[in-house]
Amino acid sequence: MDEIQRRFAERLTERGIELRDSEKQLEQFETYYRLLVEWNEKMNLTGITEREQVYEKHFYDSLTVAQISGFGDASSMADIGSGAGFPSIPLKIVFPHLQVVIVDALAKRIRFLEEVVSRLGLSDVLCIHGRAEEVARKLEHRDRYDIVTARAVARLAVLNEFCLPFVRTGGRFIAMKGSDIEQELEESRYSMQKLNASLQEVLRFQLPGEGSERHLIVIAKSNPTPKAYPRKPGTPLKEPLLQC
Repeated sequence: MDEIQRRFAERLTERGIELRDSEKQLEQFETYYRLLVEWNEKMNLTGITEREQVYEKHFYDSLTVAQISGFGDASSMADIGSGAGFPSIPLKIVFPHLQVVIVDALAKRIRFLEEVVSRLGLSDVLCIHGRAEEVARKLEHRDRYDIVTARAVARLAVLNEFCLPFVRTGGRFIAMKGSDIEQELEESRYSMQKLNASLQEVLRFQLPGEGSERHLIVIAKSNPTPKAYPRKPGTPLKEPLLQC
């Protein structure tokens, strides 16, 4: 364990997140980092490649989701528009019991994620190439998951339609956002209502190094997804569910 890894583990502990098999898990994070940099030379995965920054802005940031009350009791999660695997892969490393589904519309990213899953020796991870609006229509994924996440994919009113159809009744959607969320929150209330969900809580924190502001928006689902949603691919982005 070097200084970057030691500080990473300490900061997680401060958030109440423990690495139970720290040697193995830190080795998995380091392999993940090397794969990210290697594949980033061939395709655009991230603009952040400096090692300490990756550990803070990708790995640590992803794991803040585990602060949500009751997260440790979840057994399944779906990560929509996962990109390079954030937050799902870091969460799977630290919580190996989770059954994880990753959905992304770009085939190259899915190939990268499949390589990560294989090289890290992760089990119960399914990487799906497809659009959220189509995958959420499949019975095996609809109204299914305890936790659904999305990180910097779209505005919240759009994300609700992408993500809430995956959430089981009684489950939660966690949107990971930066600063200035008030307008997004306000305009998203109508889509929550249409999708049988409501705002549960908003957690605000800062990244420990540079102090960037982050928010976790937790949305609870009370009933199954209405049959009309999600609408056909492309429609949520072009015509978000907004109050007229």
